[in-house]
Amino acid sequence: MTETAHPRFFWQFPMQLVRHARLDEFLPDDGRLRILFLWGKDCPNCDIAKGQMLLAQERFSWPDVQWLHDNVYEDPTMATHFGLHGIPAFFVFRGAKKLGRIGQWPGTEAFVAAIEKLRTPEAEVSRPAL
Repeated sequence: MTETAHPRFFWQFPMQLVRHARLDEFLPDDGRLRILFLWGKDCPNCDIAKGQMLLAQERFSWPDVQWLHDNVYEDPTMATHFGLHGIPAFFVFRGAKKLGRIGQWPGTEAFVAAIEKLRTPEAEVSRPAL
């Protein structure tokens, strides 16, 4: 049995691995939008999110957005840092500033819509609720 329903996910959907100890290095104050995907091994809800992301990978690929990820079962300090009560969880940053959290998996349409709103210049003034 594999540890996940999508064992090659991170090869097919490139995301940079980040551990809590180095999180600040991956969130420079440069104004770039970043999504931190927190997941865990053998997490069925994480596998649902990964599967839907793979089915519509082009919808989750923005040239101005960088994806980061961490398995919080291997890095529990990351889970504690963000006060996680369930996974998957997605944290959205602009530079070092946390803009919001998308908890659990809302589905492709809701996720993409939330990120699209945050990509607009007006997002700094009025952020959508995540």
